[in-house]
Amino acid sequence: MIGVVVVDDQTLVRAGFRVLVDSSPDLEVLGEAADGAEAVDVVRRVRPDVVLMDVRMPGMDGIEATRRITADGPTGRARVLILTTFELDEYVYAALQAGASGFLLKDTPPEDLLGAIRTIAEGNALLAPSVTRTLIAEFAARGQRPPRHLAALDQITPREREVLHLVARGRSNAEIAEELHMSAATAKTHVSRLLTKLDARDRAQLVVIAYESGTVVPP
Repeated sequence: MIGVVVVDDQTLVRAGFRVLVDSSPDLEVLGEAADGAEAVDVVRRVRPDVVLMDVRMPGMDGIEATRRITADGPTGRARVLILTTFELDEYVYAALQAGASGFLLKDTPPEDLLGAIRTIAEGNALLAPSVTRTLIAEFAARGQRPPRHLAALDQITPREREVLHLVARGRSNAEIAEELHMSAATAKTHVSRLLTKLDARDRAQLVVIAYESGTVVPP
């Protein structure tokens, strides 16, 4: 059973998400919160697998709540899925840097939302191509800031570096396998090793690391 916490400042929105999530036999809503501070408290108490997080809320917003949840030992295992009705551009980089594992618009079809929760719970990132492009554009717009050195990058193999480049471009395991002429299982293994070596939560964090370190340069 996948435990979920729903965070939104609108009562009706929370109720709608609760009904949808609880309608699936493998998902269960463990708690709700109306703002970021309450979200942190609820997540600490019920220890969910996934947090559906609104961005704009009174008091502590979803970005700061995400940062606190993913940085906290007891709550750090929870995966945060950002839900927003707004254009993603101004949130993508900040939310991913804070530890979010993916994004969805609130008008996403119900089955897609349920599938996204399962994807996040399995430890995979949910980065649609449009979100990846936005993230790349954000890094490109940051100009010539010095890259952040990460010693762990010195420990990855040349093949793993190739895989990291493709992950940063938003490629799936199947696409990586095709481009590098390897099996999908081998591609998955390389990604898993990168996650371990770079101490990354998921693919979303690999993208952030790749660009912040200068390993991958925006086109």
